[in-house]
Amino acid sequence: MPRSVFSGSISSPRIDVAIDMGNPFLNRTVDGFLKIGTVAASRVAAEETFHFMHKGSISKGKLEDALKKMCKEGAYWGTVAGVYVGVEYGMERVRGTKDWKNAMLGGALTGLLISAAGNNNRDKVFKDAITAGAVATAAEFINYLT
Repeated sequence: MPRSVFSGSISSPRIDVAIDMGNPFLNRTVDGFLKIGTVAASRVAAEETFHFMHKGSISKGKLEDALKKMCKEGAYWGTVAGVYVGVEYGMERVRGTKDWKNAMLGGALTGLLISAAGNNNRDKVFKDAITAGAVATAAEFINYLT
């Protein structure tokens, strides 16, 4: 019986924007902000496009609201990513080693800072710090496995 085999690979395009701020810490922080901020804004753009297509109409007010939402989400998640990348890089420099502990400490400190800036109560701040540290550590381990 004849057999056919399909093989191939899928790879996503890689786009790197290099902005030299004159300092590796700032370079990584700005890079994280731009990359994740763009992803967040793109996600909102896709959701809003779906809603516009589903309703079948677009008004000027709804379009302005969608753009504001894109900017807000992009700025928020870009800031979170920038803080995380900067803190993780700082941990790497202070500790003198690159390992999973930097991700854990970077995630925990980022979660703590972002949650505290949101005027949350102390219990919520510590829960957010623990969650962010756990997520960052898990992502580091998954990245190591692949």
